Amino acid sequence: MSVPEKKLLADIVGYAEDRKAHDIVELDMRGVVGYTDWFVICSGNTDRQVKAIHDAIHEGCKRDHGLLPRRVDGVAQAQWVLMDYLDVIVHIFTPQTRDFYRLEQLWGEAPARVASQSA
Repeated sequence: MSVPEKKLLADIVGYAEDRKAHDIVELDMRGVVGYTDWFVICSGNTDRQVKAIHDAIHEGCKRDHGLLPRRVDGVAQAQWVLMDYLDVIVHIFTPQTRDFYRLEQLWGEAPARVASQSA
């Protein structure tokens, strides 16, 4: 993993933690898919918190890395927000939506690292 990619991944996790995201998991997608290297999956307790986590990641990546996401989906409903930073794709869920889609199980062959268990 390149230093800038490693820093981006760590910073995204930090921005999410700053907004009290919980159950943060990093999935190493290298060798699993060709379109990204990492998934960051996390939860916010409400749609309002999901939006706040999105906002913190967006502002932090813009400020600290000069990056805007290539694509963002789901902000209006804020049940599942996807932010595509090419090397890192961020998934922010409400707990019910995360339980329904179960991305960690879907991509179970990808090495995972639990970044945060805080609630």
